[in-house]
Amino acid sequence: MTMKVNGFVKTNQQAPSINGKFNGTAVRNIVDTDIIGDNHIATCIDTPMREDAFLLNDEQKIEIIQDKFREIMETLGLDLRDDSLNGTPYRVAKMFVQEIFSGLNPKNRPKISVFENKFQYGEMLVEKNINLNSTCEHHFLPIVGKAHVAYISSGEVIGLSKINRIVDFFSRRPQVQERLTVQIANELKKILKTEDVAVVIDAKHMCVSSRGIEDESSSTITAEYSGVFERQDRKDEFLKYVALGK
Repeated sequence: MTMKVNGFVKTNQQAPSINGKFNGTAVRNIVDTDIIGDNHIATCIDTPMREDAFLLNDEQKIEIIQDKFREIMETLGLDLRDDSLNGTPYRVAKMFVQEIFSGLNPKNRPKISVFENKFQYGEMLVEKNINLNSTCEHHFLPIVGKAHVAYISSGEVIGLSKINRIVDFFSRRPQVQERLTVQIANELKKILKTEDVAVVIDAKHMCVSSRGIEDESSSTITAEYSGVFERQDRKDEFLKYVALGK
């Protein structure tokens, strides 16, 4: 069963098994989901979340993940008695909860204040080359690149650094680049009360460069245009600004 709560998709799923063993349907489902992962396909705009996602606090989540990751390392054959490896389960758990996946928690959503556009600036404002660090939800490997964002004020503006914070918040969760692009655009439209928003992301995926095809040279570009940016002349103007100084 799935439902939406506060922009997150909540899911309740049971392990597809019979007497502790995978049935034929389960095997087909695993194959299907593997195909989705290898093709980097997103299944929804909102981040899929369980109904009980926020019942545990950060400390409780870190403790659970620490134990589970210790099991993973031991299963791989690593000797956690070694001084270099002994603290790794805790470091990974803390990193997952408080750093690279901190964007899963709505409490970490940046607090954005809007201000009156007193200068009556009516052209597009472009924030380019915003650092983007995210994680592929299919293989839990890094996505690294740049985001370029533009908007035209409908009477209100936000601080420049707040655009970076919005990009960072939605990046810090397991992601698909297409979904990330749309989420950033939708958040800006909601905050600024305007449809005139454009977002372009150019990123490299380590699930492409370090596994599978192992192509280190390619990057992925996604874009979301709305409002006046759907017009070709405005789109071209934005892309010209993004290309300046590269």
